[in-house]
Amino acid sequence: MGLFSFLKGAGEKLFGKKKESAPAVDPAAVERERKISAMESYLMGLGIEVDNLDLDMEGDKVTVYGQVKHQADREKLILALGNIEGVGSVDDRISVLVSEPEAEFYEVKSGDSLSKIAKHFYGDPMRYPEIFEANKPMLKHPDKIYPGQMLRIPK
Repeated sequence: MGLFSFLKGAGEKLFGKKKESAPAVDPAAVERERKISAMESYLMGLGIEVDNLDLDMEGDKVTVYGQVKHQADREKLILALGNIEGVGSVDDRISVLVSEPEAEFYEVKSGDSLSKIAKHFYGDPMRYPEIFEANKPMLKHPDKIYPGQMLRIPK
């Protein structure tokens, strides 16, 4: 558990433009709830199994609560949230049922490819499918990575 930092200007564009709200309602609270709802829908769409998922957002920091079976699911939830445009950090409050080694996180740089990253971490560029698989369902295609994106690098 801990606080993970991300590039707030890079990532999935879930939030779109602000919607106008009725004057009697606090517009900041409405916007916060809209963003939380969009993030919850996004996470559910990824198909990562998490019990008692709860999100809170303060500024650009998202706090995530819940329980997952595997460490990989915890890491995927953190990265999925952190790789949303407008999210600058993720405060991890997720519990894991089965203790497993943590993967390393890597920030994609300009000019990177999964094979280049695989060569750096594993010494073999042909091991890029391991990184791709470790980052599904956030990654849809091995060639669709971007600078600032955070990836899981399994050990």
